[in-house]
Amino acid sequence: MHDLVIRNGTVVDGSGADRQLADVAVTNGVITAVGEVEGSAARTVDAEGHLVLPGWVDVHTHYDGQATWDPDMTPSSWHGVTTAVFGNCGVGFAPVRRGSEGYLSNLMEGVEDIPESVLSEGIDFTWESYPEYLDALEATSRVMDIGAQLPHGALRFFVMGERGADHTEVPTQAELDELRDEIAEANKGKIAPIVPPAPTPEAAAAAPDSEAFQAAINKALEQQRVEMLAIYQEHDRQRLATLHQQYQEAVSKQE
Repeated sequence: MHDLVIRNGTVVDGSGADRQLADVAVTNGVITAVGEVEGSAARTVDAEGHLVLPGWVDVHTHYDGQATWDPDMTPSSWHGVTTAVFGNCGVGFAPVRRGSEGYLSNLMEGVEDIPESVLSEGIDFTWESYPEYLDALEATSRVMDIGAQLPHGALRFFVMGERGADHTEVPTQAELDELRDEIAEANKGKIAPIVPPAPTPEAAAAAPDSEAFQAAINKALEQQRVEMLAIYQEHDRQRLATLHQQYQEAVSKQE
């Protein structure tokens, strides 16, 4: 007996194969059959006229705050997203020092237009370090899986204070050492931190930031024997320049 059978749906399995009318059986949380499924089920769903497909993995969201209070993770969960990744664009809410929560909320509002009033009402900031933030996320039940990244902006402000909000400020050697330590500490959690490009103070931060971050990340990854992709700011500046040139060429052709 199956736990669940979804019958008569149009299955798009994500492999590139043609869609097909089929049943899908699930037992113990695992898909056990696709096709004409026989036998009974504890629960049967008639999906006639509907698409049946794998859940979407949304790799660029800003649920950093909402994930701490909203178990439904709306509106993404309404639209088939089953994994959401946040910590993008260098903005987020950990690590954070007591008294500086407002800066992170204002930064998120400025970059992503998520109202500070909503963030300050919803986030309880029971954490300070990044691992403590991950613990808070893990303690919250929700309808989908999540992935978190260590945000550059929050990290700069945590280590450098008000100076970290100014992209022209270069971290001192002591601050670079602390940045490395914080990345190493964060990497003891359940993430592989990246250095994200973003239109925020860290987007134009001096090279020592990126170099220090990458050195710390490489060391952590060597210890854990995993691989990751580091996104370099300079690479993305070049990519944006190329896209801008292509846009100008397209406009010229239209004229």
